[in-house]
Amino acid sequence: MRLLSLCAIFLLTACASVGDPSATGQGWVTSWAASIQGPYPIGNPSAMPDMSRVFPVPASGTQGARDQSFRMIVRPTLWGRETRIRLSNALGTKPVTFDGVHVGLQNSGAEITVGTNRAITFDGKRRVTVAAGQSVWSDAVALPFVRDATSIELAGRKLAVSFQVVGESGPMTWHAKALQSSYVTWPGAGAKGHEESEGAFPFATAAWFFLDALDMRDHGTTSEAYAVVAFGDSITDGTASTMNGDDRWPDVLDRRLRAAHGNRIAVVNAGIGGNQVVGPTVYPPPKPFPGGPSALSRLERDVLSLSGVKAVIWLEGTNDFSRNGNASFEAVEKGMRDGVARIRARIPGVRVIGATVVSALGSTSAAHGFKEQDDKRRQLNEFIRTSGVFDGVADFDKVVTDPQTGAMRAEFVPENTLGGPGDKLHPNRLGYGAMGAAIDLRLLVP
Repeated sequence: MRLLSLCAIFLLTACASVGDPSATGQGWVTSWAASIQGPYPIGNPSAMPDMSRVFPVPASGTQGARDQSFRMIVRPTLWGRETRIRLSNALGTKPVTFDGVHVGLQNSGAEITVGTNRAITFDGKRRVTVAAGQSVWSDAVALPFVRDATSIELAGRKLAVSFQVVGESGPMTWHAKALQSSYVTWPGAGAKGHEESEGAFPFATAAWFFLDALDMRDHGTTSEAYAVVAFGDSITDGTASTMNGDDRWPDVLDRRLRAAHGNRIAVVNAGIGGNQVVGPTVYPPPKPFPGGPSALSRLERDVLSLSGVKAVIWLEGTNDFSRNGNASFEAVEKGMRDGVARIRARIPGVRVIGATVVSALGSTSAAHGFKEQDDKRRQLNEFIRTSGVFDGVADFDKVVTDPQTGAMRAEFVPENTLGGPGDKLHPNRLGYGAMGAAIDLRLLVP
């Protein structure tokens, strides 16, 4: 009973945020996010280097950071003259202290463009301690290099968010599948976030640690800016897309929206590889699940607590119907109905778009590709298209599935991350491009 109580408390507190001013309506819009999971190394990373030298296992057996600095590279989808970040210890088991936090414009690799690195504070202090199960928003920091937030020169540029973990972190909250190179120092290197050069950050990682959201303000648009959240599993997270290529379907959608509306609409990726709508039922730190907390249990943290959200595109279900999930169609339907109702209750006027699930028929993955899974997928897609629960439909199934075979179109199968034949479950760059192009942009305008 004590374990179940702790699990319940954990799920309630995992989304809690210290010093969160978002409710005051100060014009913030989430411009980048990464749904947290873990603790490290639990997850489904792609192209992840061997990190055994970076995060050695101490005598305690807990793999974590030890007095070292991280430089996380992120791509804002909306620019502003001010930013703030959220650091998360949601899946940690002990307090984590962060110091030397900075943000600057990435030049290349771990190098920061000269003169752009700025210190970040938390309630006016350079150092902040985040309790287990908590997260914290920083103070606002000006980005003086953003002279015109609407400038096309900023589109596609990336920020480097650097911070030191003071002492030993214990289990680390992370997002496994960044498909973006970020950088870490040697253990014991101390605070290096102030350095603009790349020399102090010899190790690359393909994951994001501790950092899970970045907001922008003073975006320079004549109409109100807002965020669209892409909520889903590995096909939203971008499995089989190009490392550092920014070619997941939310990335393609972001570029289309920017071309149509300028610096007004952010597209935030809230996908987790292996995620399910209704499973697992509990997610305790001692026994995590590679696919992260269920969509319903992470909805607060990964959608509702973000700033300026006015639309959500929800693509999930295939993992619920896999051999690992084995959920019924009825359970997933109810879960989606409940989730949509929660979103509408919290965000007045929000548009919730249902995305149809693409075929995994014939997949080489042992957990996917069988007939019963495909039958449930078809049922779910019919519900998404016809139930009236959603404000609109992104019909990914129509563009990805070959009507002749019922499987993924052949040209979408060979994977891009590491090369190879693909798994007939995850689309490649070409497939994600077709998905991003299939969304009617009018659905996303409030």
